[in-house]
Amino acid sequence: MNEKAKGIYVFERYYFMMTFVTINEVKSYISNFRFQEKFHDANPSGEKKSIETILINGKEYPRFVNEFWTSKQRKGNAIHEISYRACYKPQLPRFFINCLSKPHDVIYDPFSGRGTTVIEAALMNREIISNDINPLSRILTEPRLFIPTIDEIKKRLEDIPSENQIEPDIDLSMFYHKKTEKEIVSLKAYLHERYELGTEDDVDRWIRMVATNRLTGHSSGFFSVYTLPPNQAVSQESQIKINKKRNQIPPYRNTKEIIIKKSKSLLRNISSEKITLLRNIGKNALFISEDARSTHQIPNNYVDLTITSPPFLNIVQYSKDNWLRCWFNSINPKEIEKKITMSKTIKDWTNVMETVFKELYRITKVGGWVAFEVGEVHNGKTKLDEYVVPLGEKVGFTCANILINSQVFTKTSNIWGVKNMDRGTNTNRIVMFKKEG
Repeated sequence: MNEKAKGIYVFERYYFMMTFVTINEVKSYISNFRFQEKFHDANPSGEKKSIETILINGKEYPRFVNEFWTSKQRKGNAIHEISYRACYKPQLPRFFINCLSKPHDVIYDPFSGRGTTVIEAALMNREIISNDINPLSRILTEPRLFIPTIDEIKKRLEDIPSENQIEPDIDLSMFYHKKTEKEIVSLKAYLHERYELGTEDDVDRWIRMVATNRLTGHSSGFFSVYTLPPNQAVSQESQIKINKKRNQIPPYRNTKEIIIKKSKSLLRNISSEKITLLRNIGKNALFISEDARSTHQIPNNYVDLTITSPPFLNIVQYSKDNWLRCWFNSINPKEIEKKITMSKTIKDWTNVMETVFKELYRITKVGGWVAFEVGEVHNGKTKLDEYVVPLGEKVGFTCANILINSQVFTKTSNIWGVKNMDRGTNTNRIVMFKKEG
């Protein structure tokens, strides 16, 4: 066998678009590490797709480039529509959950964020484990497993005082009309009291989740005057500049009406059967708020499939983006900042991720998988998948392949300066690892 044959899994030409290939066929290809050297098809734009091979530390790996999940496939359930910085679409975890797991398998995300992986897994009747060192992750995720009715939400909101004499402990006048501010402060005080007394229930947690998501945004569907998209909160000083530039003052927003409207939107296409399923999955769900390198709550050899996307160097400043959400939920953002590891160099980042992989190897079942989604940094010059492969293999995993999903960039991507498929942190590069026997 020549050197090229040793490093490449050769297979006949095959059309690999999801429109032509069944999930079982995809699963068979992935599970057996059988990949063609080259394949092509024409997507709607006519662009050809292929398999590349990449040399990492003297070893060749297949790297698929294709539309594995697209906007034309079944759209994600509306229950996912919670704004959060640096989150991927539910089609990504759905693809791997379909290919590499079966009902009741355990699906894990060590960097859960808004909960896309675990919510999608629950919708697909998988058991779930969610971990994120930022406590906002659980606030935004868990309530969507225990969904109240719209009537229950309306009734609870009617019972909450709209205004009280409590003044905010920070200046929020650049974001909110005075009356809106009073409503927010009253809601914050009510939820905090319920939590402290141990009387907070599913309806309270749902209202907290929706209100946390509606604090700031760029339309009348949010509590604030026009500001940046809702996945990040600007500072008070920056908002003052925005107001001056746009010649705007905060208008009154009826917070209770906005919460009801957003609740209806989140529930617009979820069936009663799915609501029951989510609740049943939620009863057995494990929520952790730990460093992903040390999750002692998870037993050895327990997880069937991990699907995750870690922080990419210093591109996303989670605690700074979420300072207002932290205030509303009585969370100290400085304490979160101390706990969150934000690596400034590739060396620091790989050192952290190596320890994460050690922990993932411990908790993964023999035969289990890790789909590790990373992007590009330094304007596309640094492709993190090339750094991740040796990290996983060093701790014992086998790297099966790298998948690169072709996609159309979003408005948010354009804000970040992303212009094409060669640049941008939201290019889906997924490194596939398997724990062999």
